[in-house]
Amino acid sequence: MSSEASHIAAGNPLDNPELSPFEIAREAAGQIAERTGVDRHDIALTLGSGWSKAADLIGETIATIPATEIVGFGAPAVVGHVGSIRSVRLPNGKHALVIGARTHYYEGHGVRRVVHSVRTAAAAGASVMILTNGAGGIRESWSPGTPVLISDHINLTADSPLEGATFIDLTDLYSRRLRDLARSVDDSLDEGVYTQFRGPHYETPAEVQMAKAIGGHIVGMSTALEAIAAREAGMEVLGMSLITNLAAGISPTPLSHAEVIEAGQQAETVISALLARIVAAL
Repeated sequence: MSSEASHIAAGNPLDNPELSPFEIAREAAGQIAERTGVDRHDIALTLGSGWSKAADLIGETIATIPATEIVGFGAPAVVGHVGSIRSVRLPNGKHALVIGARTHYYEGHGVRRVVHSVRTAAAAGASVMILTNGAGGIRESWSPGTPVLISDHINLTADSPLEGATFIDLTDLYSRRLRDLARSVDDSLDEGVYTQFRGPHYETPAEVQMAKAIGGHIVGMSTALEAIAAREAGMEVLGMSLITNLAAGISPTPLSHAEVIEAGQQAETVISALLARIVAAL
């Protein structure tokens, strides 16, 4: 561990505001390189609810590491999320870093921890960041199990991973090139604006209508903060949501996490194969 991070005897070094989160990310990337034997990872994927099987389909797994063994990472707090970091050799010889350990904003650990995986991926060499999630749909035409490209986002967390006078342009945050590439793989893919709420409670019907009124089509509790950090790091971002349910007030039934898990499991084979084809086209 670097001298800057090593003097923290206990706890997560990202919780210390005197330490640089980028230095900790570089330290994490070095540990990943040492544990995997891969000096550089070309792309990175964060696999949310319903997307995890894509890791088995994109190429040959070189190494799987418990995330808690890498500085700055913690165990997942959500049922249905894996807690590992995987290095995968793609058929074209490039390497992908697959992140199963996601920290959500609602866990209360702070934004530095939320975006640590993205900053680590950038430090590991990744130029493309693929962010996936399970989310609620506002458009009634999207049935549970529908994959949707993210074209833009609305950040309702009232927070940002950027610190100080750091001004980053987000005009084309979700790469049009990558969205076009995804549609070249599956021309039926629709797209929409993702709205990140703070969570962990689901949105009220009135909040869903507010999101719709301001231009949102998808509601969830992740991704937007990670995407901002990815842009800060200079990565190209592809975002995809699995619509696990219709949002509150649109769905005829109450929302539940069990419903999200079930929808993810039912769609997992199809959407993971789709994501694997998109990765192969990169």
